Amino acid sequence: MIHGIGTDICDIRRLRATLARRGDRFAEKVLGPTELQVFHARRTRAEVRGVAYLATRFSAKEAFSKAIGLGMRLPMTWRACEILNLPSGAPVVRLNGALADWFAARGLRAHVTLTDESDYAASFVVVEKAPTP
Repeated sequence: MIHGIGTDICDIRRLRATLARRGDRFAEKVLGPTELQVFHARRTRAEVRGVAYLATRFSAKEAFSKAIGLGMRLPMTWRACEILNLPSGAPVVRLNGALADWFAARGLRAHVTLTDESDYAASFVVVEKAPTP
């Protein structure tokens, strides 16, 4: 059964301007520890790919917060929600701390998809509730 659906689009140009203004503090506020490592590695190889990575994660977290119905209110925080990739490349949601506990207590499961082009990053999240036996 579907618990919630969320979608978001992010203007990569705005995010790039924010990074220029605030430096890595912005990335450190939005990204979890594993995501931050990937961001730095991608940005070192190619600035544009690092910024696109940050934009897709920002967008996915916004979409996830909408799908769970909390928005950016506790226990939902930027760093408690990480959007990682399986070895196949498929994106997955990994939750930490109080958000992970909140999510598990409700028997929820999330599915996420991401995309980016030169100026925009977009994401779509479906959260489903496990059927009760």
